[in-house]
Amino acid sequence: MLVAVAVPVRTPSAAATGPRRAPLAASRATPEVSPPEARDEHFRARLGVAMTITRRVTGSAEQRPPRAASAGMDDGFLMEVCVDSVESAVNAERGGLLQVVKQCVRVPVFVMIRPRGGDFLYSDREVEVMKADIRLAKLHGADGLVFGALTEDGRIDTELCTALLAVCRPLPVTFHRAFDMVHDPLVALETLISLGFERVLTSGCDSSALEGLSLIKRLAEQAKGRIVVVPGGGITERNLQRILEGSTASEFHCSARSARDSGMKFRNPNVAMGASFSAPEYSIKVADVAKVRTLNAIAKNIL
Repeated sequence: MLVAVAVPVRTPSAAATGPRRAPLAASRATPEVSPPEARDEHFRARLGVAMTITRRVTGSAEQRPPRAASAGMDDGFLMEVCVDSVESAVNAERGGLLQVVKQCVRVPVFVMIRPRGGDFLYSDREVEVMKADIRLAKLHGADGLVFGALTEDGRIDTELCTALLAVCRPLPVTFHRAFDMVHDPLVALETLISLGFERVLTSGCDSSALEGLSLIKRLAEQAKGRIVVVPGGGITERNLQRILEGSTASEFHCSARSARDSGMKFRNPNVAMGASFSAPEYSIKVADVAKVRTLNAIAKNIL
């Protein structure tokens, strides 16, 4: 079994301020390098916000569709579980996956570079933060990176992606679900291939991977092994079989989460930490061991 872990990196909200990004041709000063101890603290502060575990599910080579090499891994099936806490990481491990802490396990770790929530059109300051995050991730032993960037008209930002890919190399890179916000996904796929991305995560530009299944299949057929198309978005034990069989995908992304009640005994019903659409204050989403095992079994059966 070969395991890969993706740990998204979040930056302070102040980084999201500032004007929209000007053309990359404009010169940017290289951020001042902090002393090692400061860099360590800075990196630790950004970890643990959200993580993704990827597990290889082995199956018969004759039954697997051909695909491009992903993140330096040999042929196999990858199951990616999105978690947002240490407890979720532990539960994912109990369900057949491995713990998400690079310092504690010898498994590949993929770090997502995402300076803020919202759209994928980044300002100059945010771009510098992304570059700094990439360098920090590499400094701390990341085995791969995950990011995405678009232009204002919904196309892949080739100039920015080229610059970020140069900072990422020689590590493999995945383009995340910013892909689902592009103007023309078929053209965008060719752009990602020409830029050199190894993987692209997508729900088929729809509300879920099931709704976007036809496009995911079309993308996989168009890719012809030049890039790995990874279905993701709303994948559960109820629809995984249909998605895998309908898309011919060899990898998939899911959260496998369930809600559990908070341990807080005193509760203030008048205050919510976050926007109205945020998760309930006293409900915690964690990776569900049973769901992870069920999804794992479904994937193995399909192989």
